[in-house]
Amino acid sequence: MANAETHVQRGDHDFGQPGPLLSGGPVSTGLHRLVVSLGGVAVALALNVAWPALAAQVPAAATQSIDLAARLAARTVRGVNRTVTRLEGPRPGVHLGEGVDAGVAWIDATDFTEGTIEVDVRGKDVLQQSFLGIAFHRKDDATYEAVYLRPFNFKATDPARHQHAVQYVSVPAYDWPRLRQEFPEEFENPVDASLSPTDWVRLRVVVAAKTVQIFAGAVTTPTLDVKKLGDLSRGQIGLWVGNNSDGDFSNLRVTPVK
Repeated sequence: MANAETHVQRGDHDFGQPGPLLSGGPVSTGLHRLVVSLGGVAVALALNVAWPALAAQVPAAATQSIDLAARLAARTVRGVNRTVTRLEGPRPGVHLGEGVDAGVAWIDATDFTEGTIEVDVRGKDVLQQSFLGIAFHRKDDATYEAVYLRPFNFKATDPARHQHAVQYVSVPAYDWPRLRQEFPEEFENPVDASLSPTDWVRLRVVVAAKTVQIFAGAVTTPTLDVKKLGDLSRGQIGLWVGNNSDGDFSNLRVTPVK
């Protein structure tokens, strides 16, 4: 991500609707019959259920809490284009240093497909110097998906800047300049008014086969709900910072779908 974020574009574009999910669309609840052959005897089982609703209830595996400071000490955090240091203060975590272009701290043994990734992040209220979030589905160090915040836009009075507070990308094919030019306002949104640009913010990302939902702060509805871009489907999780940015990270939790 070599592009510094220095321009703003606005407009409308219909990128199309996400593909159908198992839970999407109207369904009817009624009597369904399943015939099973057991030793030549047909056994009819009546199931009074809505099949699509059952299919959508995919169980989640146990949540894994990842101690970032302990992982750093164990040398299972690998920084790419950034230094990674233990976070100073009472909260356990790590700090990614400032640098040119994007940087990622990849976490070993985090082969992620679908599910939920959560982390506390802390940026700063400095224009064009605070981009931070989560990377996932790493193919290589330059090919992955990411969700990130722009804390300096949280309280912006300019409507265009205010609109661009959270972003989804899939690099290198769908980095933010292309998305903003070709699909304006589709892959970025404002955040809840209660969030402060210099406070810790809980960032939660829910990844499904065709969609990505982002929750910034203690909200119950998605801050951003988008169609998943590209064809990446599994890979490592990382802590991400953008051009000229540093950032603090703590309390990483991963809940994969079974």
